[in-house]
Amino acid sequence: MSVIALTPGEPAGIGPDLLVKFAQEDRCAPLIAFADPALLQARAKLLGLSLHIQERGGQMPSCSAGTLTVHRVPLHTRVEPGKPDSENAEAVLESIRLATQSALDGEVTALVTGPVHKSVIAESGTPFSGHTEMLAEMCQVPHVVMLLVSGDLRLAVATRHLALKDVPKALSRDGLTQTLRVLDHGLRRSFALPNPRILIAGLNPHAGEDGHLGREEIDIIKPVIERLRDQGLSIEGPFPADTLFAPKMRARADAMLAMYHDQGLAPFKALAFGASVNVTLGLPFVRTSVDHGTALDLAGTGKIDLGSFKAAVELACKLTDHA
Repeated sequence: MSVIALTPGEPAGIGPDLLVKFAQEDRCAPLIAFADPALLQARAKLLGLSLHIQERGGQMPSCSAGTLTVHRVPLHTRVEPGKPDSENAEAVLESIRLATQSALDGEVTALVTGPVHKSVIAESGTPFSGHTEMLAEMCQVPHVVMLLVSGDLRLAVATRHLALKDVPKALSRDGLTQTLRVLDHGLRRSFALPNPRILIAGLNPHAGEDGHLGREEIDIIKPVIERLRDQGLSIEGPFPADTLFAPKMRARADAMLAMYHDQGLAPFKALAFGASVNVTLGLPFVRTSVDHGTALDLAGTGKIDLGSFKAAVELACKLTDHA
């Protein structure tokens, strides 16, 4: 049976709210939350919800509504909703480390992560560029791909959390080749697509306009596409990014690849925000996450939407079944 690890992320954000509210329902698989039980009980009380904590032990994690199995990860200081404290940053990272190690040890089959506050972690003095990079390092995998999923709409990115000025120099033939191979393999293995069709965006406006608006398409993107097509991958491009998400283009694709974060995520979230899931391809286990941030202003208010978190858990169950 699948067992899914959960991490709440930033304790002052809506991550604990999501865990508490989701625990009110029956679920597709047993869950283990790597979190501070006192935080979850305090947030449940604030939300006016009942929550029974089952400390992780030798028993099977609970699937029952109103009960949540917890692997204790103590916080360092008291949490006030909406007011993050860098004193708790190490506990946030420790919950991710422990949940990831549990997945590597085969104790859980998937990991679902809540949103973290990167600047708060940075204030603690610990370098942190994101979940994806941290998980790749812990798992010692050379290349991972961030894939956003909402139904049949799937978007990957060639570069992740970079300043826009750093994107062109981060693109290379080798890097793009690895990204497309991981993406193609992940779509076949996890999404049961026997010959996934991938459409690729150019970096520059009008996909470079034959070199008049930039040469990355000519020097990097097109040669990679041609080589991988010769090896049997079903990929096309580069296409101008401003038309890549048009309905006719989306209908042709099993997935799309953007060259940088906002190039892809801005139109994707305009179409599917609150109902999409972030999947990390290339890890030795299934990892999904919500498509939103910490929403500090909503923490403890009860005014949250479970949509993306619920979709992340359900997709983790589905992908684990396919693995």
